Amino acid sequence: MPIYANTPSSTSRPVSAFKMVPSLCVVAGVLMAPSIYAQELGHHGGHGDQRDAAHAHQDNPAIAAYKAANDQMHEDMAMSFTGDPDVDFAQGMIPHHEGAIAMAEIVLEYGEDEEIRQLAEEIIAAQESEIAFLKEWLEENGQQ
Repeated sequence: MPIYANTPSSTSRPVSAFKMVPSLCVVAGVLMAPSIYAQELGHHGGHGDQRDAAHAHQDNPAIAAYKAANDQMHEDMAMSFTGDPDVDFAQGMIPHHEGAIAMAEIVLEYGEDEEIRQLAEEIIAAQESEIAFLKEWLEENGQQ
């Protein structure tokens, strides 16, 4: 039985099934790839290397600090929107910048690379300045 395609020129033109095979194979591959990848990691992914790596970092104070900072930032960013794009931006950016400061402070406490530490110091200064501006703007616009 032929397969028909709806086209502007004809509503019942036969389409060769062989022309559709490559497209169907691509779609099937895309749909199956995540499952195959997960199975490969489970069976051949270093035989537990990921679990071992996660366990090795379990007691790392820097990771615990990053997780806490990230959780706090996302909690603080879960805000009620006003519908005013300017206000919503200013209110959302404050906790976002506070999260950047928290991350920079963590790298200053635990990091060792001097270039990264310097960048962290610059981030803290820039973000504090932007937070001050945003808070002042919100106050001037009757939002805080």
